[in-house]
Formats: sequence, structure tokens, C-alpha cells
Amino acid sequence: MPQLDFSTYLPQIFWLFVTFGVLYITMAKVALPRIGEIIEERRDRIAADLDQAERLRAETDEAIASYEKALGDARGEAHNIAQSTRDKLATKADKKRKEVEARLATKLEKSEAKIAKMTDNAMAEVGDIATTTTASLVNLLLGEDADSKHVSQAVKAQLSH
Repeated sequence: MPQLDFSTYLPQIFWLFVTFGVLYITMAKVALPRIGEIIEERRDRIAADLDQAERLRAETDEAIASYEKALGDARGEAHNIAQSTRDKLATKADKKRKEVEARLATKLEKSEAKIAKMTDNAMAEVGDIATTTTASLVNLLLGEDADSKHVSQAVKAQLSH
């Protein structure tokens, strides 16, 4: 085995140092700077993406706040419109109710007057009927004509009690 031959150690060590040196210089001057650039680009891209994500998050938060404010304003406006509409409708309903109540009160007064007139007419007829009936009963029971003036006064006296 040539690796174990002591006479070839010195050339093996020499070529080891030369190969290691060339490999080291190649790595240090060519490969590692490229890898470093790639890592730096990735780091910059990640930082830029994080900055953009933070900016977009801030814009989203701002948009959400604006939306919630607009929504709150819209709800308040809707509440005001609804309250205004309710007030207008209540006013109209009260006005209509008062008109209907006034018409009903007028009709009620007319009806009460009509009923009172009919009651007075009925009572007058009751008096006439009672006077006629009493006069007829006196004629039948006593067999003579009763004085209509006395009968009328007696009937009126009884009806007024």
C-alpha cells in the first residue's frame, strides 16, 4: 500500500497542502462569495417580504377600521331614519285617530239627540196611549164617559213619579 510507505510521505504531504490550498483559495474566492450573495439576497427578499406584509397588514387594519366606522355611521343613520319614520307615522296616526274620534263624537252626539227625541216622542205617545187606555177602561168599568181632562192630568201625575 503506497499510503503506508514512509518514503512517499513527503510528496503526499506536499500534494495534500497544494490541493488543500487550491481548494481553499477556490472556495474562498469563488464558491463562498456566491453562496454569501445568495444568502444575502434571500435575507433581503425575506426582509422586503416581511416589510410588505407589515405594510399590507397596516393597510388592512386601516381599511377594517374605516369599514367599521362607515358601518357604525350607516347604522346610526338607519336608526335616525327609522326613528324619524316612526315619529312621522305616529304623528299621522294620532292625527287620523283624532279625526276619527271627532267624527265618532259627532255621530254619537247626533245619535244621542236622535235617541232622546225618539224617547221623548215615545214617552209622549205613552202618555197619549195611557190616557186613551184609561179613558176606555173607565168607560168600560163605570159605563160612562170619563172627563178627558181629568184622565190626562191623572196620567201625567203618575208618569212624572
